[in-house]
Amino acid sequence: MRIKEISITDLFGVFNHIIPLNLEDRITIIYGKNGVGKTTLLKLINGIFNSELDYIVNIDFEEFIIKFEDDIYANIDRKLKKTYLYSLVDKYQFEYDLDDIIKVRLIEHDRLLNLAASNLSEKYNRQSLLHSVANYAQELAQNIQEKLTEYGTLSQSLDRTFPARAVQQNRLPELTDAIFKDKLNKLEKKRYELIDYGLLNRDENTDIQISGDIDESTKKILSIYIEDAEKKLSLFDDMARKIDVLKRIINNKFYYKQINISKEKGFTFTTDDGKSLSPTNLSSGEQHELVLLYELLFKVEPNSLILIDEPELSLHVEWQVQFLKDLQEITQLSNIDVLIATHSPDIIHDRWDLTVELKGPAE
Repeated sequence: MRIKEISITDLFGVFNHIIPLNLEDRITIIYGKNGVGKTTLLKLINGIFNSELDYIVNIDFEEFIIKFEDDIYANIDRKLKKTYLYSLVDKYQFEYDLDDIIKVRLIEHDRLLNLAASNLSEKYNRQSLLHSVANYAQELAQNIQEKLTEYGTLSQSLDRTFPARAVQQNRLPELTDAIFKDKLNKLEKKRYELIDYGLLNRDENTDIQISGDIDESTKKILSIYIEDAEKKLSLFDDMARKIDVLKRIINNKFYYKQINISKEKGFTFTTDDGKSLSPTNLSSGEQHELVLLYELLFKVEPNSLILIDEPELSLHVEWQVQFLKDLQEITQLSNIDVLIATHSPDIIHDRWDLTVELKGPAE
């Protein structure tokens, strides 16, 4: 279930805000003068959906309503620390935990510090800046290794039953020689892409070259081989798409360096002159960008609402202009909605159609 509107009355005893979410573009931007409650709103939404009701009690407001699709809306009683859901169709009311309906994740402007502290379960110190980047590199390596284990298990199962399935294959595949060759070429192209993404080893020599006509017995064998190979490689589809986006965005933005993905180290970097560069040696702005992208691509659950507070604080002006374009690609890939609070016109750039201005009572 997706949120379509958020409204609050008498925030700080002063402000009334209505925020319709852009469900089609999946990105909504709120902006306004200092003091109108942009960051507070994000923290309230996060607190409501993540059962941090003690924070909500300390914020002065009269009414907070969240409207969902399907004519369901939530009303938060901050004094009782309870959330009530209402159905406009069936006209009923019930108490409910909103985190059972939709997952919400808040990424604050000092996200690198907060993530480091939370990941390590320790109080923040200066070394924590480096730990979040190092931890995510290690986490990606572990995820790749787990996917490779799954790939190996499926490969063994299919390879073990291949001879029996080949013998039992009675139906001749209704495919032309050209289609067979095209399928084989696509498989090899996909393998090379997965090798480039660090998901397959380079020593896997499975290239099958076929020249001339294909006889019927070969077609039967090839049809099973192609079907098995497609099943095996499809295990990497989701991770490969995310790694592709991560690599393209990072390599387009980071100067004089390229990101590399491997099952041993997760992600590392190479300078233009071929020298290895640890992710912990990136600039603070580059580390912030890397952590934000990793969060959005690999840490969020599908159908979540992601709250991003002032992303411009760690971004170069050129990166701010590119921010929404990159984010739009990620929202579609990860199937998430995003609500951003910003002061930066460079973040908004030419997408004022995505914005909602938070105004004062006299405006």
